[in-house]
Amino acid sequence: MFEFIPAGMLKNNFEVFGHFFLINLKSGDQINCRSVLEIVTKQSKPPEIDSLSKQSPNAIFIMMNPGSSVPLEHVNNAISEEQINQLVVSLVPTKPDTTQYQVMRVMHYCGWDHVRVLNISDMRDPKSGNFIERYRNIEEITGFQAHSIFSDERTDELQGKLKKKPKAPIICAWGVSAGLEPLIQRCLVKISIISDMSDLAGLMKPDTENKYFHPLPTLQTDKVKWVNNMVREIKA
Repeated sequence: MFEFIPAGMLKNNFEVFGHFFLINLKSGDQINCRSVLEIVTKQSKPPEIDSLSKQSPNAIFIMMNPGSSVPLEHVNNAISEEQINQLVVSLVPTKPDTTQYQVMRVMHYCGWDHVRVLNISDMRDPKSGNFIERYRNIEEITGFQAHSIFSDERTDELQGKLKKKPKAPIICAWGVSAGLEPLIQRCLVKISIISDMSDLAGLMKPDTENKYFHPLPTLQTDKVKWVNNMVREIKA
């Protein structure tokens, strides 16, 4: 069993940077979003933070949505839905959440200094049930799907964000909810076109084909188990 590293120790070794923005839909709805998260060791942090988006990370994690992630400084990046394919990444320091600490634990034991986190939807919502209901409503009412980087409108952006070191894993960790199925399918189709499906990793739920356990289960014992099992799979 690997030691479960406390969050306080992880804060001393890692920093987190995200790109936050607001989409104004033609319907009048507004969507608070985060398109990418870069987690780096303090020793490897470049002088120009935005250059992280052009670097090739040790691994890419793909999760459900940004959850409770918040920037640590004021951000004013509002765009219309027609501008979604013109996103320019501007990274700002980000407050780590408990899910990101799980990623840091994996980074520590795998000896990684840079991990990129993408999501099957960029919509920020800390409650998964609310998120699923909201993305469904927005898509059904407005037809807008580009809240996901895996939508057709954002293919060029995705190609840049999927650049990684040779054979670096793409770790699927978006959870096991059936309500995510449309987003998961779009994600896997795009990865099959842009990247190498043999690089996919993750802890798949038994008797499913595309449902991967999220890094932050409810019970502490399961959180420890997820880190241990994930590190073992990667090292294998």
